[in-house]
Amino acid sequence: MSDAKTMIQTEVVFDGTSYLLAQDQDVGDLRHRIEAAAKTGGTFIDVVVVGNRSVSLLITPTSRVAISVATVAYDPRDTGDIDFPYSGYYDVL
Repeated sequence: MSDAKTMIQTEVVFDGTSYLLAQDQDVGDLRHRIEAAAKTGGTFIDVVVVGNRSVSLLITPTSRVAISVATVAYDPRDTGDIDFPYSGYYDVL
């Protein structure tokens, strides 16, 4: 039996563009915000993605959204804290 730590990773695809959500994102709340935004002419919703980066997405009545969940290797950096982003050029130093 392996002692490797794992975590749940949620992928959301907005109109063909994939985003991996940070660990602290509430998927149920996100679904409700997407549904509410789709009922308007167009509304931005904010999510925090892996790398602890904030992303604003414009949701319209014609937006296509898919959500999937997978178990992946644990990454202790994936906290969702946007004050401490870790992806990008400086992450490899």
